[in-house]
Amino acid sequence: MKKYVWVALSSFLLGLVVAGYLFLYLPERNAPKAGAFEKAAVSSPAAGLIAAPAPEVKAAMDFVSISEKVGPTVVKIDAERREKAGGFGMDEGLPFDDFWDRFFGRPRQKQQPEERVVAQGTGFFIAPDGYILTNSHIVENAVKVRVNTVQGKEYEAKIVGTDPLTDIALLKIEAKDVPYAELGDSSQAKVGEWVLAIGNPYGLDHTVTAGIVSAKSREIDPSDRSTFQDFIQTDAAINRGNSGGPLINMRGEVIGITSNIFTPTGGNIGIGFAVPSNMAKKVIVQLKDKGRVARGHLGVTVQDISDGMMKQLKLISRQGAIISSIQEGSPAAKAGLKQYDVVTEINGQPVKDRFDLRLKIADVLPGNKAVLKFIRDGKEMTITATVEDLEPQTEKGQTASPDKDRRAHV
Repeated sequence: MKKYVWVALSSFLLGLVVAGYLFLYLPERNAPKAGAFEKAAVSSPAAGLIAAPAPEVKAAMDFVSISEKVGPTVVKIDAERREKAGGFGMDEGLPFDDFWDRFFGRPRQKQQPEERVVAQGTGFFIAPDGYILTNSHIVENAVKVRVNTVQGKEYEAKIVGTDPLTDIALLKIEAKDVPYAELGDSSQAKVGEWVLAIGNPYGLDHTVTAGIVSAKSREIDPSDRSTFQDFIQTDAAINRGNSGGPLINMRGEVIGITSNIFTPTGGNIGIGFAVPSNMAKKVIVQLKDKGRVARGHLGVTVQDISDGMMKQLKLISRQGAIISSIQEGSPAAKAGLKQYDVVTEINGQPVKDRFDLRLKIADVLPGNKAVLKFIRDGKEMTITATVEDLEPQTEKGQTASPDKDRRAHV
């Protein structure tokens, strides 16, 4: 009897040892190392250009691990421009201009000298073959762009393309096997979660600051109809020179590209803005392929649904956007849309407001069809429109509507 008891007890203890080994030791050995990257799936349009997070949920990292992982991917950018040098001030002419005019009978040809201006900012590698993501406003109109890495190397960068409407630019240097960051899913970011910003404020290379996601889908300048604003707001310290740097979540994924700050003093007051990574993904793929971004254009002016308009149009929800005007000969006019139609859905996706409608139409490539669900006279209807190409210059110089309701061109 004692023999069987000892055998059972020994088997039980041996089972505990084996179970402990399997559950405690093996997962550590098989766990992915911090800093390893997973490439985008081949089926993704961004495959081969950007790194994307693995489909499984990643464990949260600490600030030090994130800094060590993403820090080496961040670069300092110096963009050289040639600008007209200022004169004597107050638009005054040069001395003896009056004498020149009287003596020769014609105005002297004034030639303003050019001066060298260097704009400084931040960027980060998004692919091992040297593609860099940064802000358009840093490199726009630059005649030379230099990139300095954390490893102390300097490169001259080529501007692959810029998109002023989202403030995104794609650069390229001749290099291989550079460390690169992965772009996460910015739609999964939560207000209140921790984020890090890495950049070069005031020339202080690779400065790391921490904060939280303060808000999402911020429109910081409603009067500006020419740009696409869907910013992530953060209180992580962002200053001059941070522009173009990564905003990183606690899984080490870039969810935003720092772009703007709100400040009455010129320095950080805890209100900074970043372009969402999901918006950047769409832009950089087109910049790499074509050097520009093609966007859909419907040809309507839309506004949000106020309480008064909701009652007047007999709507049961404020979700959607009201068509306030339609351009003659536009895709909207050809499809049969009318003033005061309320667009509630595009290609099966609900429309939250005028801003959301503009983003969704822009995402439809020119020549493709957009199925619009809308409300007219209290009845839900569906129509199909073939969108056209939104040329960037068509929206330049537009001013804000004087009406109380904010409006946007789509």
